Amino acid sequence: METVINVNKLSSHYGEKQILTGITLSVYKKEIMVIMGRSGSGKSTLLRHILGLKPVTTGTITILDQDISALDKKALYELRRNFGVAFQNGALFSSMNVRENVELPLREHTRLDAMTIHIMSRLKLELMDLAEHGDRMPSELSGGMLKRAGLARAVVMDPKLLFFDEPSAGLDPVSSAELDEHILQLRDALNMTILVVTHDLESAFHIADRITVLDKGKQIMTGTCAEIRASTDVRIINMLGRRPRDNEMDADAYLERLTDDD
Repeated sequence: METVINVNKLSSHYGEKQILTGITLSVYKKEIMVIMGRSGSGKSTLLRHILGLKPVTTGTITILDQDISALDKKALYELRRNFGVAFQNGALFSSMNVRENVELPLREHTRLDAMTIHIMSRLKLELMDLAEHGDRMPSELSGGMLKRAGLARAVVMDPKLLFFDEPSAGLDPVSSAELDEHILQLRDALNMTILVVTHDLESAFHIADRITVLDKGKQIMTGTCAEIRASTDVRIINMLGRRPRDNEMDADAYLERLTDDD
């Protein structure tokens, strides 16, 4: 299988605090890889590294055979033209209608004529079941529609890679399930490689070809949905069972933490 993203022994810090430790994973062409874990596990930090928004402390990230840490600003910009990024809240411009929002990347980054831009944006809105809502303003859309409009904009230039941060956040179960189906349709219709960051268990197991589980900045496991479900690691078992972390602490360690001047 062709590898399009390769993360090798990645570690990172915020100041003195280590956030990620020794992350190693590959994402294959046309697969949906889900990065999941509890809040604070390092999912979004890993995504920022892969997008080239935050430099790594140690390790490498290779995307489409290019080491992103070795790229200058112009080369990184050119590489990102192969990316589509869908944000949690859709991130639409409130002063533009839905169609104008979706057309924006084409107007900014291509020299296509107005008719071609209209057709390409219309195709993506059709794919997201939003063709009849192109003239509406973002304030007139439901949460699920905002997400789908943001997704249409993210894929309007037919990127090779799609990154989606917490697609189901803030959505009701029905809207979340509908969005999952659109993600699967995108993979199948446009042959995209998709990386999704989520904490939603139901969504993750529905859309993923493989899942990487993080906990406290460490990679517990990468595997198929069946392999993750069969894991005997207590952290994965607790996550799947929605059980709280063990909050017990050694008494001496607790006293030391209370009296630590740092």
